Amino acid sequence: MLPPLPPGGGPPIVSPKKKQPGAPPAAPHDAKGTQKILARLRSVEGHMRAVAKMVEEDAYCIDVLRQTKAIQAALARVDSLLLERHLGHCVSKAIRAGDATERERVIAEILDVFEASKRS
Repeated sequence: MLPPLPPGGGPPIVSPKKKQPGAPPAAPHDAKGTQKILARLRSVEGHMRAVAKMVEEDAYCIDVLRQTKAIQAALARVDSLLLERHLGHCVSKAIRAGDATERERVIAEILDVFEASKRS
């Protein structure tokens, strides 16, 4: 696991044990998809450690930048996998349920995530 960000060093992190207010109980996801996401995250974690070592060893800045861009691309792929899973499961379930309040909640939740990413 990576060390925590320094104060003011990044966006707030929501603990994985805390659910958003009003969120429905978590439903089981397919284990293969979960393992795929975890494998990508572990790869990113290792990559980040390697980049930190590059910085410690005063590597050439452009080389470090290339690596941080690769990390950002890998995280974007994780985001895509998570969004695909959320849309395919949670959002589609809310739409099929026919509950307008729940439908509006899940759509607002997605919009909020994308708005928050613009602010950080």
